[in-house]
Amino acid sequence: MHTADLCDEHRDRIVVADSIFQFFGKKNAFHGPIYTLKVYEDNLLVRNALRTIPEESVLVIDGGGSRRSAIVGDNLAEIAVQRKLAGMVINGCIRDSHQINEMDVGIYALGTNPIKSKKQGLGYESISVGFAGVNFTPGSFLYADRDGIVVAKHQL
Repeated sequence: MHTADLCDEHRDRIVVADSIFQFFGKKNAFHGPIYTLKVYEDNLLVRNALRTIPEESVLVIDGGGSRRSAIVGDNLAEIAVQRKLAGMVINGCIRDSHQINEMDVGIYALGTNPIKSKKQGLGYESISVGFAGVNFTPGSFLYADRDGIVVAKHQL
């Protein structure tokens, strides 16, 4: 179901994220249960999560809004494709956007930066994170398409 239709039919049961993101990848829409990470300019936990979270999950990464380096590049996006993850929402940047835009993946991110992130493994998993006017809670459901991002406590 499209996010516009969800807003029309379930406005009292959803929260819409602020329009601060750019959409990357060939997948025009994605939805699924939320899995969260909180990291800052470090993507080792991102790699681990992409390898372990259940298929059809949406990985929501609070990167603190940093635009100084990329949290996800084409190698991590390829893991998401191979593992059949629904998509990603990143409060931070990606790199390798040309390659990612050719992949069957959907990623919302603040923008791009060619600098790779650190690999120290610092951060938190499976916690509520808040950005873009939304509290992203593990287990809630996220719906995204080229119109925006919608979050609901339960599957709609």
